[in-house]
Amino acid sequence: MIPGAFEYHAPTTLAEAVSLLKEYGDEGKVLAGGHSLLPMMKLRFAEPSHLIDLNGIDELRGIREENGVIHIGAMTTENELIASQLLWDKCPLIPEAAKLIADPQVRNKGTIGGDIAHGDPGNDHPAIMMATDASFVLHGPDGERVVPANGFFLGTYFTLLEPEEILKEIQVPVFPRNTGYAYSKLKRKTGDFATAAAAVVLQLDGDICTKINITLTNVGPTALKAEEAEQLLTGKVITEDLINQAAEKAMAICDPAEDLRGDVEYKTHMAGEMTRRAIRQSLDRARGN
Repeated sequence: MIPGAFEYHAPTTLAEAVSLLKEYGDEGKVLAGGHSLLPMMKLRFAEPSHLIDLNGIDELRGIREENGVIHIGAMTTENELIASQLLWDKCPLIPEAAKLIADPQVRNKGTIGGDIAHGDPGNDHPAIMMATDASFVLHGPDGERVVPANGFFLGTYFTLLEPEEILKEIQVPVFPRNTGYAYSKLKRKTGDFATAAAAVVLQLDGDICTKINITLTNVGPTALKAEEAEQLLTGKVITEDLINQAAEKAMAICDPAEDLRGDVEYKTHMAGEMTRRAIRQSLDRARGN
C-alpha cells in the first residue's frame, strides 16, 4: 500500500526537531531508521500529516564513555553498536544482542533509539536495556529528564516518552569485574522477531551471586523483568536446581500473544528455556570460562 500524504521535515538540531513536534502535536511523527513507522504508514495504521526526520541531527549519534557510564546517541545504528570496540570492552551484551537483530540491511539503518522508543514488546533492546540498568535521556520543550529503563515501558507501544519529547541518549553503566552476561533468543528465521528471549546480567563474588537481572522479550505486552527469579538467585551459589526454579518463576510472569510463532504454552515454555540458557552462559562468563 501507499502511505497517506504528509509534509516532510529534516531538522538539523534537536531543538529544531522538538520545536516541530510541539508545533504539529499529534499530527507529527519522528522518523529514525523507519523500520517500524514506515510499514505502519503503508498499512495506514499511522497517518501523520508531518514526518520529522532525525537523521540529519549529529548530536543524536555516537558512543562515548564518561565517568564509568557509556553514552549512546539514540540515532546510533545497530551496525555502529556492533562495530564499537568500546561497547565490546565495557558492555558487550549490547553489541552481542545487536548481532541477533533482524538482518544486515536492517541493522545498517535501524537505530537503538527507534527500537526503544517504539515500545514494541517484540523489539530486543527494551529487555537488554533493563538488564544492563540503563537510563534514557528524554529531551522536550521544557528541557531534559533522565528515566530508568526499568519502568519506562508501560505497555504495547506505550512508554513514558511524552508526545513532544525525543529520546536523546541511552546511558549504560560500565560492567564491573566478575560480570557475566547473555542474551538467548529463539526465532524462526533470520530477520524475525523473537519467539521468546531472555537477557541476563549477573555479578559474582567468588561463587556467590551478588546481583542478577533477568529480563524477557516478546512474552508479554512489554519487556518483562523476572524479579522473583532474581531474588531467588541473589546471595546464593547458583546451582542447576536453582536455575530450574528461576526459570519456573520467569515462566510464571509470561503472558504472550498467540500467533504464527507459537501458542501461549509453547512461547512460555521457550521463555523458561531461554532463561536457563542465559543464566548458564552468564555464569560461565562471570567465572572466566
